[in-house]
Amino acid sequence: MSIHITTPLDNETIKKLKIGDEVFISGTIYTARDAAHKKLVDLLNDNEALPFDPKGAVIFYVGPSPAQPGQAIGAAGPTTSYRMDPFVEDLLQVGIKGMIGKGSRSADVVTGLKNHCAVYFGATGGAAALLSKTIKKAEIIAFEELGPEAVRKLEVENMPLIVINDCTGKDLYIEGRKKWADQ
Repeated sequence: MSIHITTPLDNETIKKLKIGDEVFISGTIYTARDAAHKKLVDLLNDNEALPFDPKGAVIFYVGPSPAQPGQAIGAAGPTTSYRMDPFVEDLLQVGIKGMIGKGSRSADVVTGLKNHCAVYFGATGGAAALLSKTIKKAEIIAFEELGPEAVRKLEVENMPLIVINDCTGKDLYIEGRKKWADQ
């Protein structure tokens, strides 16, 4: 079953999402990778505002390539998520509700998702050109000096994702392995 959701995310929407759900997300999402995450958390530690409203926001772990003529953005594939794990709790505390990336998350992140009613989505690695077609608009909103890793505001339409970690603490990678190991 496919589920269509729109940002910003709220607790009611998140509570309906379960591991393995195929989701199509539309609306505004933000990009940030390692260096940008450090800068975002530094802003929070200095009691400064983030460059976007974090309430219900979704962050896509991506460093897109330059846009070709007629495109909003270049190839936009997910990066490995665990590198952002040290920064997740601080961002969840200010209202981030979703993250998009690839790979497993730490136990601390899964606990944070449960404690803050948030969700981690997996995007298909290796499909960067296809994912970029769901991005209708892209603009740098912070840390332009980081180049591809600058924070961008993206307008997306029906970006295909899978729920990897839901707000109950379940993990698709763990449950999937169990399912196949039991057969």
